[in-house]
Amino acid sequence: MNSEDRLREKLRKIEALYAGATTAGEKAAAGAAADRIRGQFKTASKREKAEEFKFSIPDPWSRQLFIALCRRYGLRPFRYPRMHRQTVIIKAPAGFVKTMLWPEFEELSDALTAHLLEITEKIIREEVHASTEDAEEVEEPRRLR
Repeated sequence: MNSEDRLREKLRKIEALYAGATTAGEKAAAGAAADRIRGQFKTASKREKAEEFKFSIPDPWSRQLFIALCRRYGLRPFRYPRMHRQTVIIKAPAGFVKTMLWPEFEELSDALTAHLLEITEKIIREEVHASTEDAEEVEEPRRLR
C-alpha cells in the first residue's frame, strides 16, 4: 500500500470515528459515515439555533479541506466582502461545530499535513539535498558597546 492509499484509509477511519461507527462493516463504509454525520447535523439543527462561526485558516491546504468538509455535510462556507481569503464563515449549530465538525477537521488536517510533509521531505532529499534538517542554531555575535 503506497503512502497515498494509507492517507486515504486514515481519512476514512477518522470520518468513521466521528460518525459513530461501531462495527467493522460500518467503519469500512465511508459513504454511510458521511450520511450519519449529515443526519447528526440535521438533528442538531432541530435542537439548536444556527450560529455564525468565523474561522481563520491561513494554510491553503487546510482551508481547502475545511471548506470541502463543510460542503460535504451540507454547510455553506462563505466570507463577507473585504475579508481575507483565510477567513471562512459558516452558520451551524454550536454543538455540531464543537463536537463534530471542528474536531474531525483537526484530525483530518493533521493527517493531511503529515502526508504533505512526508512527500515534501522525500522530494527535497532526492532532488535537492539529502539533509532536510532545520537550520542549526548558533550563538549571536557579541555586540559592540
